[in-house]
Amino acid sequence: MANNEDLFKKIISHAKEYGFVFQSSEIYDGLSAVYDYGQNGAELKNNIKEYWWKSMVRYHENIVGIDSAIFMHPTIWKASGHVDAFNDPMIDNKDSKKRYRADVLVEEFIAKTEDKIAKEVEKAVKRFGDAFDETQYRATNPRVLEYQAKIDNAKGRLYGGLEKNDLADIKKLIEDLEIVCPISGSRNWTEVRQFNLMFSTQMGSVSEDANTIYLRPETAQGIFVNFLNVMKTGRMKIPFGIAQIGKAFRNEIVARQFIFRMREFEQMEMQFFVKPGTELKWFEAWKQERLNWHLSLGIPAKYYRFHDHEKLAHYANAASDIEFDFPIGFKELEGIHSRTDFDLSAHQKFSGKKITYFDPELNESYVPYVVETSIGLDRTFLAMMSFAYTEERLEDGSERVVMKLPPILAPVKAAVLPLVAKDGLPEKGREIMDVLKYDFNCQYEEKDSIGKRYRRQDAIGTPYCITVDHQTLEDGTVTIRERDTMKQERIDISLISNIINERLKVKR
Repeated sequence: MANNEDLFKKIISHAKEYGFVFQSSEIYDGLSAVYDYGQNGAELKNNIKEYWWKSMVRYHENIVGIDSAIFMHPTIWKASGHVDAFNDPMIDNKDSKKRYRADVLVEEFIAKTEDKIAKEVEKAVKRFGDAFDETQYRATNPRVLEYQAKIDNAKGRLYGGLEKNDLADIKKLIEDLEIVCPISGSRNWTEVRQFNLMFSTQMGSVSEDANTIYLRPETAQGIFVNFLNVMKTGRMKIPFGIAQIGKAFRNEIVARQFIFRMREFEQMEMQFFVKPGTELKWFEAWKQERLNWHLSLGIPAKYYRFHDHEKLAHYANAASDIEFDFPIGFKELEGIHSRTDFDLSAHQKFSGKKITYFDPELNESYVPYVVETSIGLDRTFLAMMSFAYTEERLEDGSERVVMKLPPILAPVKAAVLPLVAKDGLPEKGREIMDVLKYDFNCQYEEKDSIGKRYRRQDAIGTPYCITVDHQTLEDGTVTIRERDTMKQERIDISLISNIINERLKVKR
């Protein structure tokens, strides 16, 4: 999809116009980087949650789901490292007064340099044809080697600087790479500073006695602190997983790109507890399993790629992202991390409670290792909207905007449309609607011409439109129109449910 700002603007506009996403507090001029989901957005969001929950919890006998509280004991965030280390390195441009994440500026420079290498390779392929040896070309071409050296140097200094918290060298790296502010075009930068991303508040009736507590910046810790509860009450045997869907909050200094990066967002996470030494095998297995989940929605594989982390978080021994090709380029959609025993060991130490698993096969107790899969619900929503938004010119010269959402996720599964609002057609339409609405989210519409109603349903991604006409009253048949092909066929009313159900089946 590459970087396509115009397309991104169209998706944002479409999301508002058709009740998917609204700016939060809009009548008060909005609240930055906070959004509300409208009537169709709430349905799409719930459908994504249900699809993830079923495939993660219902289809795995050794995974269970919980719902932990947003407020948690403040020591939890000390144990997890968030109080001391949950920071982003920020840099300001003095001319534009805009603030940026320093690491993102460098990573964007690296991505642009990688694109330059790809263009050089592309030109060489055209020049040499079948005789082209890409490996040799990358290893010997002076321009490619120069670009690669820049990339290696930038990565080494950035990740080394972050590791050592050498913020002065990260600023110098930005200057050495001659990175300019996207707004002002100048290189007039401030020092790099660390900002903690947690929201804090007080709990207690008297402010003097109040405890400082935090809005959780991730949902994972709610799973870890309930490990013993779930293991005992569920009589769980390793390997097993605990899944959760919930809100998290981060005071993002640079929050932009619509719902891609928000201050209040929702995560779908699963922590999979394994025997130490087997975690990398499970890490690879979950990488593949999670990619298969994305592909099961029918979105082509070219929209996804893995990005293995070179710089690992302090708790991880392997990490990989599944990236999606958004209109703003390939960006992280889901993270798969091998978290070792960091979390459970830290909570064992800070709480003073023994957090171990007794393995009857080995006849010994140990602190389990963890493989995490963590996917952003809002980002998945945006990925679906980005993939689905389609502008089409039809044979008659007219145009339509259609949301080609995976049918299982579509907010409305079918629309029941009487051809005209008279002659007994609305009554028949209501009859059909009253049967279908118990199995599917459906809409009934009789206002405007049938063509305009089709367009409205296309714009929210409804897979089927069922038209009730005068022939319906004679022989009990309706016209069913398929969203993507716009093909219409005449079927018996009794077949409607089966046809919709068939379309909602997904590849396992």
